[in-house]
Amino acid sequence: QVQLVESGGGLVQPGGSLRLSCAASGDALNSYAVGWFRQAPGKEREGVVCDGSGSSTVYYLNSAMGRFTVSRDGAKNTIYLQMNSLKPEDTAVYYCATRPYYCSGSETQYSSWGQGTQVIVSS
Repeated sequence: QVQLVESGGGLVQPGGSLRLSCAASGDALNSYAVGWFRQAPGKEREGVVCDGSGSSTVYYLNSAMGRFTVSRDGAKNTIYLQMNSLKPEDTAVYYCATRPYYCSGSETQYSSWGQGTQVIVSS
């Protein structure tokens, strides 16, 4: 079972950037797909983007395309979500989650979840 810890959230002005980290322990991430999800206040959790074990990226949120990118550091067993050109509507708690090998847009397919990190985009 993979354990995940997110970090890197915070308060940022509109147009700014943040890089979220998802550090894994208990197993190597290279055989897992890692999905990023977010939950805004009063809304359901939604998929943002997923990085498959073969480094194929799947975007579930259209507004993330062109602004958010994912990358992995195998040595650190960590995956990153780089978020640029942030907007107030990006305010949410962001979660990373894993499932074996392939991405899925359904959060029920992910078995391990981090605790989440808060992102607030506000001037």
